[in-house]
Amino acid sequence: MNTIYVPALAAFGGSAFGAISSIITNWAAERRKNRVRRHSRSAAKREKLYKSFIGEASRLYADALVSDGYEISTLVDMYALIGQMKILSSDEVIAAAEKVATLIIETYVSPNRSFADVPGFVREVDPLRDFSDACRRELQLAGSD
Repeated sequence: MNTIYVPALAAFGGSAFGAISSIITNWAAERRKNRVRRHSRSAAKREKLYKSFIGEASRLYADALVSDGYEISTLVDMYALIGQMKILSSDEVIAAAEKVATLIIETYVSPNRSFADVPGFVREVDPLRDFSDACRRELQLAGSD
């Protein structure tokens, strides 16, 4: 082999290695950005779902405290939200949501509270505390990934 080709081959090899390194680095960076974007969208979707559940459960719980009866159809939205959580959320969040649903049903069938009793009763028992705590833990864990 002619010695004149050695520097040319070395230069070509260095250029090829630099190009491949650049391609791999860009690919890895793009993959990481896409993963971060997916996690961010997933967390935003769960936050929206949890906010909807909190709103619906709060409305139903307040109604259950003062209402004489209920119809199954009033619970449909809440159970639809729990069904969505079963797709996206951890077992801890789902269990806490189901616990809230059970409490709401039990409240509907228990004796009514007068409107004057409601503020003291709600301060005593925060029906969404466990659910909110479970959601916060899940979202914090998702953010640390």
